[in-house]
Amino acid sequence: QLQASGGGLVQAGGSLRLSCVASGSIGSIVGMGWYRQAPGEQRELVATFRSDGSTNYADSVKGRFTISRDNAKTTVNLQMNSLKPEDTAVYYCNAYVFRRTSGALVRNDYWGQGTLVTVSS
Repeated sequence: QLQASGGGLVQAGGSLRLSCVASGSIGSIVGMGWYRQAPGEQRELVATFRSDGSTNYADSVKGRFTISRDNAKTTVNLQMNSLKPEDTAVYYCNAYVFRRTSGALVRNDYWGQGTLVTVSS
């Protein structure tokens, strides 16, 4: 339901662009963005679109990464510039919707398969 692409190997200082496409079966997406998980570390937020359309970036990527999306809000991209070895991780696309369950609105998260980004020094 989320198909991510664009990872790879790049030297420090280089650039990569990740893309994620959501299928229509997910429903009405409220928020969408990117997380990453380095070996031995917890998954962390990289950049996301909030429900109000504003963006949220991890401090470590501000000024280097840019998140964008299409008008239909079903594709989200992550332009990564000035990459550093510490950006090495598996990057996961995330999208979430809200569904009413037993009278309450419940957030449902969807995750892509992960794409590996390796930055060599």
